[in-house]
Amino acid sequence: MIASLVQKITEFCQKNNLLAPHDHVVLGVSGGPDSLCLLDVLETMRPTFNLTLTVAHLNHQLRGADSQADEAFVRTIAAQRQLPLFVESVEVAAVAAQRKQSLEEAARQLRYAFLGRVARQVGAAKIAVGHNADDQVETVLMHFLRGTGLAGLRGMLPLTDLAQLRLDPQDHLPSSIFHAQRPSSLFLIRPLLETSRREIEAYCQTRGLEPRQDFSNQDSTFFRNRLRHELIPQLETYNPNIRHILQRTAKVMAAEAEFLQEQLALAWQTIIHSQSAEKIEIDLTPWRTLPLALKRSTLRHAVQTLRRSLRDINFEHIETAVNLIEKGSVGAKATLPQGLMLTLGYQTFVIAPEDVPLAPPLPDQPYLRQIEPLALNLPGVTPLPDTKWQLRAIFLRPEQVQLDPLNQVDRWEAYLDADIVGPQPVLRPRRPGDIFAPLGLGGHRQKVNEFMINKKIPAAWRQFVPLLVVAGQILWVCGYSPDEHARLRPTTRRVLYLKFEPQ
Repeated sequence: MIASLVQKITEFCQKNNLLAPHDHVVLGVSGGPDSLCLLDVLETMRPTFNLTLTVAHLNHQLRGADSQADEAFVRTIAAQRQLPLFVESVEVAAVAAQRKQSLEEAARQLRYAFLGRVARQVGAAKIAVGHNADDQVETVLMHFLRGTGLAGLRGMLPLTDLAQLRLDPQDHLPSSIFHAQRPSSLFLIRPLLETSRREIEAYCQTRGLEPRQDFSNQDSTFFRNRLRHELIPQLETYNPNIRHILQRTAKVMAAEAEFLQEQLALAWQTIIHSQSAEKIEIDLTPWRTLPLALKRSTLRHAVQTLRRSLRDINFEHIETAVNLIEKGSVGAKATLPQGLMLTLGYQTFVIAPEDVPLAPPLPDQPYLRQIEPLALNLPGVTPLPDTKWQLRAIFLRPEQVQLDPLNQVDRWEAYLDADIVGPQPVLRPRRPGDIFAPLGLGGHRQKVNEFMINKKIPAAWRQFVPLLVVAGQILWVCGYSPDEHARLRPTTRRVLYLKFEPQ
């Protein structure tokens, strides 16, 4: 039985490229049956792959004296087998409360972060954990009941890049004591993923292994334990092969998810407008041509890019966002997880934290960041603070310019009556109640906000559009229209030429 199980796990590792010759593997060992079986099997496989093994144990401090006993047990096992051992202790309950996470999620994040730090210190490229086939069944069923996409229904993968795990950013920062050179990638491997819990327990018994027992696994207040001890046995009364069916479902979904991920990578390049650590902006037209599956996937990808530690994204969040992008009006917003907000513009939509002001989406055009009025140098050059733009002002004689003010080459330049402008014009952003008379409307006055809407200036941009103002009167919505009052006339004696240009 022992030889056949070792052979089965060896073939699984070879089929899924989990191990390569001369691999250095860090083993997460809790002291329970799964991790003890994994340790023993990998030691047996050691000559086949010429492996280097390092044991790592994280004391979660959740079970009082039992947690201390688990740690002591692992120390003894590592010493008996003459394997290097790394141990850390962390109050998982305190971290979970601080982060407002469940105990399971906090423990998962802290455990993987610890294993990653150990692997970096010893120069290992692989981290092995003892997840088994029954864990896979529970994981798929748990995700199904909570609501998930393909990524959830595929369950756990045999091989995962540690960077793809949703860890809290502060967890995987390198500790100051770890100065060893880090490998380019760390991979999490699960050699027992197709080995049942029953096989593992039989192996331990046959090999004379005496693993520690975690009696919290019997606590039905934990969701996974209720699945294990109540729901799955009940489902087996409907179909005795339910475990096999769910394992097969995970394999099918893993292949489907891999294909969708490839398509997502291709689609992303066609829709992304801009991307930073704080916000992602996506072009509307190409996004709307995507199949529904990719529309959902691109939104999930955007959210997970901005919120790396977020594992589960509610289906309703994504559906609401899809419907808003398809049918919503400009300026409409949709709430996304962890404080993110989707805002719909004319040509793009933006996903960013609610409290982060959106920067000008078109940095290749002039914009004004400050709220306070900016006095202009007449004549001369006025830099726009915190931008790469400036406004140049020149006085001209009427005969030097074309008197038709509508015949301007560049919308970021203006020919205005200098006597109307006067000596003290300023630039400022819009304010509530601003009104002006757009050129060409015969003196008809219009609210600046309505004018910007008609010009299809996205809501997120409007606060950055410079306004040329004199004594409270708007004489130019820069880049869009001068005021009728400031236009050139046959009686104009002096012309003020204004031109926005890069510094």
